[in-house]
Amino acid sequence: MNTSVVAEPAAATTFRPAVAADIPALVALVESAYRGDVSRKGWTTEADLLDGQRIDPAGIADIIDKAGSRVIVFERGGEMLACCHIEKQDRACYFGMFAVAPALQGGGVGKLAMNEAERAAREDFGCDEMQMTVISIRDELIAWYERRGYRRTGIFKPFPYGDERFGIPKRDDLRFELMKKVL
Repeated sequence: MNTSVVAEPAAATTFRPAVAADIPALVALVESAYRGDVSRKGWTTEADLLDGQRIDPAGIADIIDKAGSRVIVFERGGEMLACCHIEKQDRACYFGMFAVAPALQGGGVGKLAMNEAERAAREDFGCDEMQMTVISIRDELIAWYERRGYRRTGIFKPFPYGDERFGIPKRDDLRFELMKKVL
């Protein structure tokens, strides 16, 4: 398996493609970053917007196995710090399932993960654009992406109300906005 190392001040962070054995840890990481009380330790929580699950094992297994798709795991000292999913879609690459352990949010791990995802999209998948969808009322998160070169498109997609695989909404005004960045 191909593993890369990026130097950090205190330790080395490695990144690699996820494998099936990572699925339980990936579910736990994503859930901890977005749902429930533990997610409130970080700033990416959706706990005020949604209850229920963010992802399930079957969903992760599907994207790990899908052609043109990669889940990237970021680790330090054997501990999973972050993850993200990229998927080639013509000349663009979709970026999603981005999660950083709540206690590490704001410490640079997210920037490191995003840089690697963009590199992989460009160099490994030959994409010239990264795309993502963000819940449109997540102003702080959208601003974080904008500081990294992503732009709002004004293109909205409906939230999948009634499909509990994506959570149980606490409000009725949720929708996704497409964001893009030229790579």
